[in-house]
Amino acid sequence: MSGTPRLLESRWDQAYAAKLDEPGKLLYRSNLLGADKRITNYGGGNTSAKVMETDPLTGELVKVLWVKGSGGDVGTIKLDGFATLYQEKLEALKGIYKGVQDEDRMVGFLPHCTFNLNPRAASIDTPLHGLVPFTHVDHMHPDAIIAIAAAKNSRELTQQIFGDEIGWLPWRRPGFQLGLDLEAFVKANPDAKGVVLESHGLFTWANDARDCYLLTLEIINKAIEWFARMTDGKAIFGGAVFQSLDAEERRAIAARLMPEIRGCIGKMERKLGHFDDQGAVLEFVNSTDLKPLGALGTSCPDHFLRTKIRPLILDFNPAKPDVDAVIAGLDKALEEYRADYSRYYETCKHDNSPKMRDPNPVIFLVPGVGMLSFAKDKATARIAGEFYVNAINVMRGASTVSEYQGLPEQEAFDIEYWLLEEAKLQRMPKPKSLAGRVAFVTGGAGGIGRATAERLMAEGACVVLADIDAATLEETKAGFEKSFGNDAVRAVTLDVTKESAVVEAFAAACVELGGIDLLVSNAGIASSAPVEDTTLAMWNKNIDILATGYFLVSREAFRLFRRQKLGGNVVFVASKNGLASSPNASAYCTAKAAEIHLARCLALEGAEAGIRVNTVNPDAVLRGSKIWSGEWREQRASSSKIEVDELEEHYRKRSMLKLNVFPEDIAEAIYFLASDASAKSTGNIINVDAGNAQSFTR
Repeated sequence: MSGTPRLLESRWDQAYAAKLDEPGKLLYRSNLLGADKRITNYGGGNTSAKVMETDPLTGELVKVLWVKGSGGDVGTIKLDGFATLYQEKLEALKGIYKGVQDEDRMVGFLPHCTFNLNPRAASIDTPLHGLVPFTHVDHMHPDAIIAIAAAKNSRELTQQIFGDEIGWLPWRRPGFQLGLDLEAFVKANPDAKGVVLESHGLFTWANDARDCYLLTLEIINKAIEWFARMTDGKAIFGGAVFQSLDAEERRAIAARLMPEIRGCIGKMERKLGHFDDQGAVLEFVNSTDLKPLGALGTSCPDHFLRTKIRPLILDFNPAKPDVDAVIAGLDKALEEYRADYSRYYETCKHDNSPKMRDPNPVIFLVPGVGMLSFAKDKATARIAGEFYVNAINVMRGASTVSEYQGLPEQEAFDIEYWLLEEAKLQRMPKPKSLAGRVAFVTGGAGGIGRATAERLMAEGACVVLADIDAATLEETKAGFEKSFGNDAVRAVTLDVTKESAVVEAFAAACVELGGIDLLVSNAGIASSAPVEDTTLAMWNKNIDILATGYFLVSREAFRLFRRQKLGGNVVFVASKNGLASSPNASAYCTAKAAEIHLARCLALEGAEAGIRVNTVNPDAVLRGSKIWSGEWREQRASSSKIEVDELEEHYRKRSMLKLNVFPEDIAEAIYFLASDASAKSTGNIINVDAGNAQSFTR
């Protein structure tokens, strides 16, 4: 916030907006506001418009409140994400409201105000919009405004910066009473354009959608400019006591720490991680005020609901980096954090409070390195980190121009363990079978690899695609991002025969996702020649990729599994040819047999650590397969004395079940072995070959 500030610029396209109806303009405004994290964080804030609609019962025009529904995100919301309520019915609720002790009961009346049978649930913030007598209302959580709202003298700062244009209201938990407070403020201050809510955020209003949007930007920009002037030349966070390590070393330390932390906090529920070492984070973790500010906790409710009220600050000196010492001290640091969280819960709980939730930290701060965040899935971990960056920006501004104050513990608890919040958590869908799991799939851009990755992601896993074909890998990753979102998939170009490359690939997976739970070793080639024509190069290539490559990725996976202490799972994609010999394929068959026996050995070694190792043996999976797209296809056709285009039908007829085998069939077997449905299986082989007596395992 010092130096020349980067101000918000209007992105409103009047020609486009002119074609929209009022709900369309509300949606347009919402998406524009939510697209910039300086305006509001993911899922934070809400927008509304009061629109004249035709009542489906009477045919008369009635005023309807369109407001962001419960749990939505203004940046990505669609029209069906808005709740709609009869304005008249909403205002009538004032007649039955009995006071702040009645807040939770009032939420139960909101569905009775629903317009046109809209199934979208109205949020707790609905009265804050409905009772403000303006057509358009924005409620945002800009860092620059919350920095004012979280300052000890926030009321005076609000007056100093905005004069009478923007008012101020003291902290109150969102609900019906805060809606009444806003209504009373507007009536008492008819010329005011908005209000700062202490420790919370900004409300602005207007009678035109574009005017409301521009006003919101204007007010935030005033705060940004004011902070730039007031903080210019001042020591931020008391100045630096540590210097950041270089970027490569920061990532290397994160790669070492994250699996260790994940193992310590993920025994009851698997967690995924996110690493952030942007400038704002490093400025904070390197500062004099890191510990005192971190202890105060976050101020905005949206922040601590995602991040917990406080982070865990790891004892690390980047000038004398000793990662082993940090790892050795993790158990003690976490015990102390959990004990403090239990104290917080026991001190603040009410007779009807929900049971204490996971007492582990979400945010870990490491001087000289950055921030690690952990949650039940990658998106939630990333978003938690984004929220704590918002909190850092708030602390930066408030502590520089005034004194930062976190939300009192009792107020924080009453929101974190609010019965309405608990009810929302209970309504969330049950996690999928592989939620919280990370799979590392070699040969991930090939037919079986792609099908496997898709099957695992469909069950909630995050997948690291590893493949030597960089172009196809990127194309595959992009396709999965469209289907499952950017958080679900990562990609790394990998030659499994290169030891250092394998080590680096697993480290990259740790830094991106926190660790690995499942290795699907699937990288492959195929070659065919009579033994007398098999060159040493051909032999070595098969052994290097199909035996040594499987060894290298398995060894690295085992090392990681043992560090995490969460068990582990390895699935080898071998071949029918590992059990049944084929003519003119001695190099390939021998290497595949080596895979199968390696899996047996690993199953023996891993059992005591809860590491399962199993094998899937496909046969004749032609569709989508890279190994069947070249010479191998022609060679196998020649070996069977048939034409190339007859090969797929040949294999179908050869099978006992007279069926073709597809990548999806292999993926289904891999998913079974990856899931808890096979929790008591290790050292096993599943043949997916439509039946071949030669490859029977017994």
